[in-house]
Amino acid sequence: MSFLNKEQTKTSYLDLMKEKVDSVGGRRMYSRRMWTIEPVFGNICSNKGLDRLSLRGEKKCTAQWLMFCLVHNIEKLWKNTNEGDWLMV
Repeated sequence: MSFLNKEQTKTSYLDLMKEKVDSVGGRRMYSRRMWTIEPVFGNICSNKGLDRLSLRGEKKCTAQWLMFCLVHNIEKLWKNTNEGDWLMV
C-alpha cells in the first residue's frame, strides 16, 4: 500500500543523507568527524588490538564494546591529569 501521488517520488534515506552532507552546515559538521570520532575507533581497534568481539549475543557484545570504550576513556583521563590529582587526601 502506498500513499504517494503520481507526482510524488519516494526519497530514500541515502538521498536524504546526501542532501544533509552536501549542505554548507553538513560539510562543516562532517569534517569535524575526522578529529572527534575516527581517532577513538582507530585507537581502540589498531593501538589496543580490540578489533573483534569475542562474545555472542547483542547484550554481551554491547557490554564488551562498552568495556572497550571504558578502557579508552580511563586512559584519556590518566594521560590528561597530573599524578597528584589522583591522590586521595
